[in-house]
Amino acid sequence: MNKEDTKMKNFIDEARTNILEDRAATKTLLMGLLKYMQGSEDRHKEVGLVAAKYLETLQRSNEQLVKLAALKQKRETIKEEISDKDKEELFDLISSSSSEKEDE
Repeated sequence: MNKEDTKMKNFIDEARTNILEDRAATKTLLMGLLKYMQGSEDRHKEVGLVAAKYLETLQRSNEQLVKLAALKQKRETIKEEISDKDKEELFDLISSSSSEKEDE
């Protein structure tokens, strides 16, 4: 494996780790929120929108994992230099994952 391949593998591994950590944190927050909402109808009205945001975050992370898997499969199948388009997609994926962490 050349230096560029190692670098790309490290980026993909880092992105995957960030996604999984974000998912774990979001699931923990969502579970706490669900327990809180079970207390009364008023609580559901109070924090329902926050719960929806957590679910949106989980959905986005699913999409990110699918994109990462597709990139990884493409690299393993083709065994050639990653295209500029793929690099941009990976950079966007990592950037969006980082910016979502900062927003929380």
